[in-house]
Parts: sequence; C-alpha cells; structure tokens
Amino acid sequence: MADRQRRLVVVSNRVGPLNDEGKAGGLAVGLSDALKRRGGLWFGWSGDISEEGTFSAEHTEVQDDVAMTTIDMNQEDIDGFYYGYANRSLWPLLHYRLDLAHFDRQSDRVYRSVNQRFAARLAPLLAEDDLVWVHDYHFFYLGSELRQCGFKGRLGFFLHIPFCPPEIFTALPASHDIVRAMLAYDVVGFQTETDRRNFVAFCIRELGGEKLDGRRVRVGDRTVMAQTFPIGIDAHGYSRFATSPEAGEHEEMLRDLAGDRLQIVGVDRMDYSKGLVERFRGFERLLEDYPENRGKVQFLQVAPLSRSELGAYVDLRRELEELAGHINGRFATLDWTPIQIMTRGFTRRALAGIYRAARVCLVTPLRDGMNLVAKEFVAAQDASDPGVLVLSRFAGARAELSDALIVNPYSTDDIARALQRALTMSFDERSHRWERMREAVFAGTAAHWCDEFLASLESFDPVTPETDAA
Repeated sequence: MADRQRRLVVVSNRVGPLNDEGKAGGLAVGLSDALKRRGGLWFGWSGDISEEGTFSAEHTEVQDDVAMTTIDMNQEDIDGFYYGYANRSLWPLLHYRLDLAHFDRQSDRVYRSVNQRFAARLAPLLAEDDLVWVHDYHFFYLGSELRQCGFKGRLGFFLHIPFCPPEIFTALPASHDIVRAMLAYDVVGFQTETDRRNFVAFCIRELGGEKLDGRRVRVGDRTVMAQTFPIGIDAHGYSRFATSPEAGEHEEMLRDLAGDRLQIVGVDRMDYSKGLVERFRGFERLLEDYPENRGKVQFLQVAPLSRSELGAYVDLRRELEELAGHINGRFATLDWTPIQIMTRGFTRRALAGIYRAARVCLVTPLRDGMNLVAKEFVAAQDASDPGVLVLSRFAGARAELSDALIVNPYSTDDIARALQRALTMSFDERSHRWERMREAVFAGTAAHWCDEFLASLESFDPVTPETDAA
C-alpha cells in the first residue's frame, strides 16, 4: 500500500549506483533496492568540485522511476564540510576518539552552510506527501533546514555510525545545536540499542527532554521516535557473488598463495576506528604464544586508503606498514611471509572469493556502527568448508552474529586466543556456528532494513505510541 502512496526521497553524501555491479557499498545496496521498488528521488553530492559549488546546476540521471539528482561543492565546502567538520570533528568523536577530534569555528560554519544549501536546493523538488529519508553524519542539520524551507512532510534520519555517550558528545561545542536539529526529524534511526540509548540520554540530560512510550522522546514541543534498525546486506546477491567467475579466480589465487597453510583475512578501510594496529599485534601474539602456527598460517589484510589527505590516516598507514615489516622480519622464513598488507581496493565479487578462501576472518574494530564485512563473510562461505568469524565486541554486528568468536579488540591476548581457537576449530563446530549466523544474515537483509525504517516513518504518530516501550 505505502509503496504506491508516497514517493521516497533519499538524501546522502554520495548518490548511487542503482545497479550493483559488485562495487556498491551497503548503504547504496539497501537504498537502491527501495528506490527501484517504489520510485523516487536520490539527492546528494555529485563528487565534483566546481567554482559554483552548491550553486551549480543540478545534474540529473533518470533510470526507470528513479531520478538521481546531484549538485557540486566548491573547495571551501570540501575542506570545511567534508575533511574538516565531518571527518576531523564528528567522525572521531562519534567513534569515541575524543583524543583525535578537532573543533574549530570555521569548519562548523561551513558544515552548517552546506547543510543549509543542500536543503535549499532540495526543497523545490519536494511534494508535501513525500517521504524524505536523510542519511548519516554529513547531514545532521538538513532536516531542520528543510523545515525552515517550509517542508511539513515526513522526515526520517538514519545514522550509519555510532552515537557516543553524552559524556563524550558534549565535548563538541555544537552538540546541543546538532541534537536539537535532529529533533526536526520524525524518526531517528540507529544501528544498535547502545547508540539509541545514548541519543535519548542526551535529549533527557542535556536538553531537559522526557522519555515517552513507543520509543519516543519529547523535547519542548517536538516528539520524535528513536528506534534501532540494524542495516544488512543483499545476502542472496552476495552469496551469488561468491560463486561468480571473478570470485572463483580470486579464491583460487589466494588458495594457491597459501598452499597448505590456513589463511586469515581482514578487510577494512584504512581507518583508526578499525583496530588494525591492535589486530596486527594480536596476530604477532599468536605467533609468539602458539609457535606451532609459524609457517602454517598467513594473514592478508586488505586496507584500501581512506581520507589520505588527513594526518591521522597518513600516520596510521606508516605505523601499519612498519608493524607488518617488524612482524615479517621477526618470523619470516625463506618460503613463508607471515603477513601481507594491500592498500588497493577490490570489487565485492573479488572480495567474496577472498572470503571464501579464508579459514578465519578478523573483524575487530575498536568501535563500529555495524560492519558489513562480517555479514558479507558469512554470506560468502561454502557450506562444505565454512570459515570462522572473529568479531569485536564493539561492532554493531555483534548483536546479530553472537555465534562468532567475540573478542576485546584492545586485548592482544584475547585476539591471539580467538585466532588459535578458530584455526583449530572442528568442522562440526564451524558449521554449526556458521549456519546460525547465516540465518541471521539472510533474515536481516538490506531490504528488510529499508522496509522496517520506512514503515515506521509512514506510520509514526507523535501522539499515539507504538506498542514497544522506550
């Protein structure tokens, strides 16, 4: 019913692709499916930098019933909005890394300005009965700005990364402004219960709000629903990727490289939130404490470069490369190199083959909203010889994938013990754990995530509570 009644309008920093050819990320996979099913508009940044910036002409591409409309940014926008406020202030803070967060008035000003300009460009394209769904930390203010432009329809927001506790978030000079702006949305979605509760706690402690029935929170004259919607993947599609020719080629290459050695893999963007340094040290501890693994296992870390213009990321790459060299120098033999790090990216089909060849996948972020690598690894496995997932207790995926080996990513001993258990785990236990995780991954898909969020947005009533208690 709802699919025919309201047009869906999605706003995200980057737009598309609509067709997943093996390169789209989790957000794109989930949103493209919803847009293709019901039609609508996808609005965001073009990826281009121009002198006109947010005043540039719109670029629109139409596929079937979906319009993808983008505008440019100028260099000041990119420096202040993206590299500055979004990735030097909000990203580290929301990942609990107050020690890496930088706050300055200029980037705050540009961030607000970009949100205002995107709202001003989007508002004329909206109809009052549209469902508008805004995504992620780039656009905290956009809903409030759309209200200022006169939009009175349904507004939803989903945060793909963690929301830190009030004790941390209040360090942000504009913390009150941001959360008050988030109250312009009708439904605010989070990956985990921890994130949702942190948001509600901020509303109550810092803004004098109150918790209502139906997972609603009221601050002043605004009542919003704060709900948990864990994002998933296209599980059926990804399992098909794992049996594609491209996946098969990469699976064979990795198996040839490993020979009769067991393969450990990690796949993460080069980011300090992913726990890569701690992971490398955990692998080193495995070789120290369980010397029978020397010459018998190999560790491949795929870590495509991310935000390499920022100093923290340059430092991280240097530290990882030095640490990998140290481990190899300490343990390597003429015919065995313990650890390999690759900073190039792979298509999702190629990664499916890499996952399929691995006995163990290490997913050990220090803090992560969800982490879809964990779910992709599960979906890619061969039932005749499934691998073992080692998962951080601080990844959002832990709630659904409790049959993984759960570790404290800050503990090298914990990682080493889990690796040893994974490498020596019996086939029966591997199969049992994998089957239970597979059920969760195939139940909580990207399509399910979209449907659940949009159903909540369409049915939201600020007066009549839902059945769930807050």
